[in-house]
Amino acid sequence: MKTRPAIRAGLFSGLAAGLMATASAQTGNDTAPAETPADTPFEMSQPGPGDRMPSGRDFSVRSAVIAPNAAAATAHPLATQTALDVMKGGGNAVDAAIAANAMLGLVEPTGNGIGGDLFAIVWDPDTGQLYGYNGSGRSAMGATLEDMQAAADEFMDGEEIPPYGAAPVTVPGTVDGWFALHERFGTTPVSDLVAPAVKYAREGAPIPEVIAYYWGRSAENFPQYAESGMIEEFGNATETYFSPTPKEGTLFKNPDLANTLETIGEEGRDAFYKGAIAETMDAYFERIGGYLRYEDFAAHEGNWVDPVCADYREARVCELPPNTQGVAALQMLQMLEGFDLKSMGYGSPDSIAAQVEAKRLAFADRAKGYADPEFSGIDPQDFIREGYAEERAKLIDINNPMQTVEPGMDFAADAKLEDGDTTYLTVTDNSGMMVSLIQSNYRGMGSGLVADGLGFMFQDRGQLFSLDPEHPNVFEPGKRPFHTIIPAFAFKVDESRCDSFYTNFLSENGRMPKRSELPQNNVSCEYRPWMSFGLMGGGMQPQGHTQVILNLIDFGMGLQEAGDAARWEHTGGCEPTDDYVGSGCENEMGTIHVESGIPPETRAELERRGYTVECCEANGGGYQAIAQDFESGGWIAATEMRKDGDADGF
Repeated sequence: MKTRPAIRAGLFSGLAAGLMATASAQTGNDTAPAETPADTPFEMSQPGPGDRMPSGRDFSVRSAVIAPNAAAATAHPLATQTALDVMKGGGNAVDAAIAANAMLGLVEPTGNGIGGDLFAIVWDPDTGQLYGYNGSGRSAMGATLEDMQAAADEFMDGEEIPPYGAAPVTVPGTVDGWFALHERFGTTPVSDLVAPAVKYAREGAPIPEVIAYYWGRSAENFPQYAESGMIEEFGNATETYFSPTPKEGTLFKNPDLANTLETIGEEGRDAFYKGAIAETMDAYFERIGGYLRYEDFAAHEGNWVDPVCADYREARVCELPPNTQGVAALQMLQMLEGFDLKSMGYGSPDSIAAQVEAKRLAFADRAKGYADPEFSGIDPQDFIREGYAEERAKLIDINNPMQTVEPGMDFAADAKLEDGDTTYLTVTDNSGMMVSLIQSNYRGMGSGLVADGLGFMFQDRGQLFSLDPEHPNVFEPGKRPFHTIIPAFAFKVDESRCDSFYTNFLSENGRMPKRSELPQNNVSCEYRPWMSFGLMGGGMQPQGHTQVILNLIDFGMGLQEAGDAARWEHTGGCEPTDDYVGSGCENEMGTIHVESGIPPETRAELERRGYTVECCEANGGGYQAIAQDFESGGWIAATEMRKDGDADGF
């Protein structure tokens, strides 16, 4: 008999008792049903989830999508459809990702838009290479640390850069990212790629439930900051997004954004960074007393970067280097490789304790050393060098959590990373090209600022600078802040294409050999491009990436199940925006937030070991993934039950 997980047992316990009482009263020859008292458990029970056929895990809410040619997974059905339409029309995965992202900026402005930044990883089957792109923007060249400290003193008691208004606004990098990706890989004119978003912006785009919920939260949140003066000008944002605030099922129109996208499509990236749009943005910030100027936009340029990769058992997981936090996921996986998580079991106290302690160690390094490498000079490979994770993992005792957590390296010199408002999408095509793309305005739709007649909100990424002059992530003119958004990619060993040395080592040790463990003679093993995936949600992202990989590899879940499974999120400890020394965050145990699917017995045991555990409002993030089936060559696509989106293919 199949045992249901604790979440379902808890939800159904009262319902089952009521049903049994009613059934007992109705047995025998009585023709009239017995009356059920108003105070029975049946009457007081809450609706629970339905049951799926016993073909997978009980907690999984839907099947993964299987597609022989191409697939897309995004946070809005219309964006997914747009991506597929582009590929059906002859475009490739990069073309489709750009078109989907343009659509998401219209239908999901709660998470992204052309006022924000973009990061991407692309697997190109033609060259057999993995490419990374950092499309993050820089701070205003005319702003100073003293300016940011003055804003912090005025609005935030001197603790951090304000979350809204002009102070945290950095140059938006998304449009440049589109054109950089398109120049290298694209095949369809950009004007055609933005055309669907232009059409819906003029005619009305459908707003679903979860996006409407977050939109409503922003509508309630922004006015207080406008009234305080933190947001210098709020009339444009009100007219664009909150007149009225869209509800679930309504059609949202944004003709200003339609005009902006049309201009970008027809005139190219320079229209945004050097043309009329740049001039409008310059005039707007000058009028409201902001910091960005035309010269900041004209000077912007994203850059191609080499992804940073680390092995975890039979997988090789790749992230982007700082100024993002992707390396934290790699550090966590490296530390966890020495634990027998499979035997511990998914959702067990031992498994979660090991993961949380690894997170705390990785985030200690993140707090002190993740910053714009052009300013910090810190090599991201230092964090994942051979032997480092093993030494750090020795500090983990799953029965006794660390009371103090220090970084593992002596770095030259980190706002608290709450829920970041972000969108993640992935697209694959029939050539084998795979795109992992994440895009964000950061918290609360962004800064609250909308330039005259442009139809998009500026990001507030600059809040993630530190105000400590000794910190690598300190605010400086023309510098990129620490970033939470991270796309991910994974390769997997194809054992049919490996020497027996590798397959035997993997079988005996549960992991691939380190370079120092390889024999002197030539041996080979092939990693094949396997999965493009990502997860939204501020500091949750590396924790979520780790949990997805563990669910797939250690706990034997399918691609959709790996996202549906209940998650945990640890908060607290040092952040990249704290002071470099003296903040006391090293002594913070923090809090483990869990979703309701983590068994109550696990929560109780973690508390007995000394953790603070809170249920059930974990920042689950928003997951999308597409994996290649090595046998058929087709695609398996999954999407997030916590969001509005879907996965589809053809």
